Amino acid sequence: MIATEINARVAKNEISEKEVAVKKLAIMQPYFLPYIGYFQLFKAADEFIIYDNIEYTKKGWINRNQFVLNGKTQLFSIPLEKSSDYLDVVQKIISPEFEKERKKILAQIHSGYRKAPEFKNVYPLMEEVFMYDNKNLFEFTLHSVQKVTAFLGINIPIKVSSKFDVDHNLKGSAKVRSLAKAANADYYINPIGGQCLYSVDEFKADGIDLKFHNYRPIPYTQVDVSEFISHMSIIDVLMNNSPQQVQVHLQSYEVL
Repeated sequence: MIATEINARVAKNEISEKEVAVKKLAIMQPYFLPYIGYFQLFKAADEFIIYDNIEYTKKGWINRNQFVLNGKTQLFSIPLEKSSDYLDVVQKIISPEFEKERKKILAQIHSGYRKAPEFKNVYPLMEEVFMYDNKNLFEFTLHSVQKVTAFLGINIPIKVSSKFDVDHNLKGSAKVRSLAKAANADYYINPIGGQCLYSVDEFKADGIDLKFHNYRPIPYTQVDVSEFISHMSIIDVLMNNSPQQVQVHLQSYEVL
């Protein structure tokens, strides 16, 4: 029974809310210190799956992101050892060059945000994230997600895609649906960009309600910035907003 049917029965008093445990699931790639919309998915879901056995993409946001430095966007990245372009994320290894590069990035973060209101509280978190001693790209990124979600007070289970008993050769929508079924999800929540990729009817045929997360950015004051720059790394939100304000930003979305 899909979630909409369950909700309809609750509305008709055929079953009580206590008898129903509707499970909402989100699945994402392992992005490094992504924008706040990524973490909003944690707030919208009851369980989160992160892909480890998905092909690495050079131009994506798996090992790079951006923050504000001297009033402009500053791109940063985790350098990787040279390897095949067709390896999964979990097979990618961080380059020894990162030993110097991470100190450089931390110095840039220090310089760019030392005047930010939450610098003293957030910079130690950034040190813990960047100085984590693991050369595996997936493990390094997963650690960063776990640290940030804990800092945000988000407490839902984070699971790894390869641990599920599904056909991992499936692609696209078929793989997402197989993981959602294996996780016993009633709802699957995807970023709104996936509206052109996923079919509500295909998910419904598998007993799953497909929903889309729509991020609604709230402008805030950024250090040395005259006009708000959205979609920066979570670093920027945490540095410039009080914990109470961050929670407001985490709730600034709709599920369609």
